[in-house]
Amino acid sequence: MNNPSPVDKSASGIGERQFHIGIAPGEVSTVALLPGDPFRVPLIAEFLTDVQTVAHNREHLTMTGLYKGRKITATSTGMGCPSTAIAVEELIRVGVTSFIRVGSSAGLQPGVKPGDLLISEGALRNDGTTAAYAHHGFPAVPDLAITLELASVARELVAGRDSTVHTGINASDDAFYAETPEWIAELNRLGVLNVEMESAALYVVSRLRGVRAGMICSTSSNLYDGTSLYSGVDTALKDGWMLSIEAALEVAVRLEL
Repeated sequence: MNNPSPVDKSASGIGERQFHIGIAPGEVSTVALLPGDPFRVPLIAEFLTDVQTVAHNREHLTMTGLYKGRKITATSTGMGCPSTAIAVEELIRVGVTSFIRVGSSAGLQPGVKPGDLLISEGALRNDGTTAAYAHHGFPAVPDLAITLELASVARELVAGRDSTVHTGINASDDAFYAETPEWIAELNRLGVLNVEMESAALYVVSRLRGVRAGMICSTSSNLYDGTSLYSGVDTALKDGWMLSIEAALEVAVRLEL
């Protein structure tokens, strides 16, 4: 009788085409922009030249192209920390060393309006995925240089526009429709700037694997003042997406990520 040999997932698949994202080493850049929605990957491609679709498997669509002469990868993570952690783990295995999440997020403080840009200085880990990776006290924080440069570039881009750049702590939640008025009020009381569903996993996995990460989001709504996703704010949200993408691309070039 053979002794069982449990699979070591930390070692399996290294150097191979990755199971979930469908990418092999050498097919992507060292820097990846990470929207949640696969339909936003082509929005990133609008800024690029020599665009190629590398793979599309499940929720993970990957395209590459050139921005100001630098190769850029864009991969959708899907919604939430579980699929984000998978995408980040597998992208690291194929050669990505820096990540910038470009997504949507709901504001939680007065004065944050749809289309405003939100730059994360750290995430409150209200998710289950990162608990499997690290002690509950382990911080979910982005790379400092990427974060500071995102803020600087974003402020350049919004100059003269009806948009504002906000920086602060965000929350990463698991359950979109379980965010009660009581929870929203508590986050507001704590001074949490905004809430989304992916950054805690991005930050924790990146720190543990020795790579860099940051996040810039467009404001979709303001949960504290009652502006929901169902309030018809799509135009401002998309304008914010495009600004956040441009900011992320500029940072990738300026920092030579």
